[in-house]
Amino acid sequence: MLATAMNTAATLAQSGLGTGGIRQWILDNLVPLLLLTVALLLLWLGGGKGDNAGVMKRVGGVFVALAIIGLAVTGSGVDIGRWIASLFSGG
Repeated sequence: MLATAMNTAATLAQSGLGTGGIRQWILDNLVPLLLLTVALLLLWLGGGKGDNAGVMKRVGGVFVALAIIGLAVTGSGVDIGRWIASLFSGG
């Protein structure tokens, strides 16, 4: 039992621990589920009441949130930040 635990610990120490697996799981499973939930809530809350302007405000907020998630996932937020900084620094 102790030898198995030591062998497992040695294997983990050699391969290293990371967050790549949980990050990929969130991207593959949690994000689509949350988007589906938001879409269903938007349809259910605003669709039957005829409040089209309110629904469009919510949809606009969802698009902004999706853009932020996209920037965070792709890592291009750093490039956009550098570009904005270059506008003010002149270089």
